[in-house]
Amino acid sequence: MSIADIRRDYNLAGLRRKDLNADPIVEFRRWFDQAVAARASDAARTDVNAATLATVDAEGRPSGRIVLLKGVDERGFVFFTNYDSRKGCEITANPNVALVFYWPDQERQVTIAGAASKVPRAESEAYFKSRPRGSRLAACASNQSEVIADREVLESRWREIEAKHPGEDVPMPPNWGGFVIAPVRIEFWQGRPSRLHDRFRYVKQGEGRWLIERLAP
Repeated sequence: MSIADIRRDYNLAGLRRKDLNADPIVEFRRWFDQAVAARASDAARTDVNAATLATVDAEGRPSGRIVLLKGVDERGFVFFTNYDSRKGCEITANPNVALVFYWPDQERQVTIAGAASKVPRAESEAYFKSRPRGSRLAACASNQSEVIADREVLESRWREIEAKHPGEDVPMPPNWGGFVIAPVRIEFWQGRPSRLHDRFRYVKQGEGRWLIERLAP
């Protein structure tokens, strides 16, 4: 089978304007909860919060990677990272980003565009303390996105940090923390048969108002 022969039809559900909440954050939460509920086991739910984050560098060249959503509220969408990583540096140079969720078992996609900014330090500290100890040690050991000679460099650094902090109190690195994406545009995509998908776009109008428009697929 060639790559061009790989295809599927979408027929689980449709999406109508009257189905949508006036607030896209509320609508996103509903879709997210449905995506979680559709995955029966805890293991299957593991990556339901995975999304592609797109950024651009100072020259306008794009890059993308998967990040894990760790919060959504009236401010927007929250994830955590090393601020000196490629994505952290690119966000510093240009805060305009896009975030894409794809839930194939629900035949749904959500695309978010907005500006990213750092969350308060206390919020990052609280989340960092909730992470498993190994993850906290890794955050201290890894200079994310930097070139290293081999894996032993990384593992040696991890062991060094582990020995330095033998207990549960692993300090958060000063260059680590969260970003929140304040959305200005959110699109909800529901797969439909014959590629006549349903697409609705929310565009922020100010003062908490959103314009909702249906888009051609």
